[in-house]
Amino acid sequence: MKLTNIPGYCLSVFVLGATAAYAHHSFAMFEMSKNVTYVGTVLEYNWENPHTHIIVKVPEGRDKATVGTWDVEGGAVNIMSKQGWNRATFKPGDQITVVGHPMKDGSKGVSLFYVIMPDGKRLYHDIARPAPDGAEPPRQPNAQ
Repeated sequence: MKLTNIPGYCLSVFVLGATAAYAHHSFAMFEMSKNVTYVGTVLEYNWENPHTHIIVKVPEGRDKATVGTWDVEGGAVNIMSKQGWNRATFKPGDQITVVGHPMKDGSKGVSLFYVIMPDGKRLYHDIARPAPDGAEPPRQPNAQ
């Protein structure tokens, strides 16, 4: 078989790949204008690409809307490491507080904003930070 339109073929592959990458990096499924706090125990910490994940169990007795097991999605390993994270940041049993953006459909998934460690230190997902006066971090507009 002879390919006669190699530039056209390459362009098609590029366009399809770019479309898939754009769709993958959309935060449209999360309520980005809403910050919710989840206080619980780390069940699992997955330090891998394309996204890190913290599986957190929030016990009964907390805000009813946050009780359950949550999959907290962070960024890629290289992004998280630039913010001070590493593969040993958490281990099962660690108590943490997660602030994140819940799924619009109500399922138990969260886009990570930041974590408050037991010693009070904050670890952020990316460069977003609280206001200089120490006020709660500004809510992010819906990203599409």
